[in-house]
Amino acid sequence: MSLTKSWYTIDEAAAKYGLTTAQIKLWVDRGLVRSEGHKGEEILVNINDIEQELRMVPSI
Repeated sequence: MSLTKSWYTIDEAAAKYGLTTAQIKLWVDRGLVRSEGHKGEEILVNINDIEQELRMVPSI
């Protein structure tokens, strides 16, 4: 069991990792990032999945 916070709102995750909310929503839509919540509610995203996607992005 993880002792760290692993679920953030999309806005919190975007601010934490310097991403746009649109990028995170795209990853959620593609099934790359797990999310909790329903349309019309605040959606939480799993930051472990976001970190995994960031490792997959090639460095410039």
